[in-house]
Amino acid sequence: MDRRSLIKKTGIAGVLAAGIAPAVHAQAAVRWRLASSFPKSLDTIYGSADVFSKAVKEMSGGKFEVSVHASGELMPAFGVVDGVQNGTVEIAHTAPYYFFGKNEAFALGGAIPFGMNSRQLTAWMVDGNGTKLMREFYAQYNIVNFLGGNTGAQMGGWFRKEVKSPEDIKGLKFRVGGFAGKVIERMGGVPQNIPGGEIYQALEKGTIDAAEWIGPYDDLKLGFNKVAPFYYYPGWWDGSLNLEFYVNQKALESLSAENRAIVRAAAHEAHVTTQARYDSRNPGALKQLVAAKTKVVPFPQTVLDASFKATMGLYADLDKSNPDWKKIYADFRNFQRDQILWFRFAESRFDSFMSSQKL
Repeated sequence: MDRRSLIKKTGIAGVLAAGIAPAVHAQAAVRWRLASSFPKSLDTIYGSADVFSKAVKEMSGGKFEVSVHASGELMPAFGVVDGVQNGTVEIAHTAPYYFFGKNEAFALGGAIPFGMNSRQLTAWMVDGNGTKLMREFYAQYNIVNFLGGNTGAQMGGWFRKEVKSPEDIKGLKFRVGGFAGKVIERMGGVPQNIPGGEIYQALEKGTIDAAEWIGPYDDLKLGFNKVAPFYYYPGWWDGSLNLEFYVNQKALESLSAENRAIVRAAAHEAHVTTQARYDSRNPGALKQLVAAKTKVVPFPQTVLDASFKATMGLYADLDKSNPDWKKIYADFRNFQRDQILWFRFAESRFDSFMSSQKL
């Protein structure tokens, strides 16, 4: 007798008594908490976690929910790695380079000075060895990483005074994200690692001399143009910034195969959406900043050259002192070399031509 006939004649009790399990069973509801490193006011970067949460709920039919908590609600912005590692929360959304103090290799999952652009970095993570290598590293912290958005190339930040040469970096109290501070330090600057929601006050009060965040859309929201007149570019420390979702390994393993697939798919949706939002919204915000008399200026070539030299010196030292860094960085840089070769022939030439045209 087949299962359908048995159920019709005996009911579910009869099926269970006969020791035959139904083909489909209801999954238990899953509730996770996500700790973000970002304030709610930034609908782009904080919003990536919202996109993830909504996608998880929708794909699971409401049976898997992730509540999103802004920086400071459950833990400090820079406490999320400890929170995930210890199982205080199941998942976090953050910028990996915030945690270079634990190990410089964290930065390779997010952004390093003179690193890859957003498409190149995504290619390394998705189709290269990036995810494999970073997951091997994160396993030390009970973390499994998933893509969580990308900001694209960033601006160089807001300065109270002009930067005319490398000499102007010396003694500069500069809020700069994570790992890039090591380079600024080598150039004689004084790096400050301050969460996004606290930068404006520090710049306004003169506690710092300069600050960078991401780009025009977020910077306009944060009001930096009101307290610093010079807006430099490019952010050579953030050719792109890869954001990530950090998931507690045991929490992930406790999920069904279907829910693990949902986490992966939702992360990819958040990744693409965040990049699109920045690309879509930055141009209009830049126009507003220019209209408000912001002085948008490029870093002098001498500053870029000095920054590159200091960066390469730092990487050479890390290759000698940090085996985690050396292993991942070698693959990262080899991948980047090939990407630059390809982009030079197609993307760069096309972009250069189009930027010179009037549309």
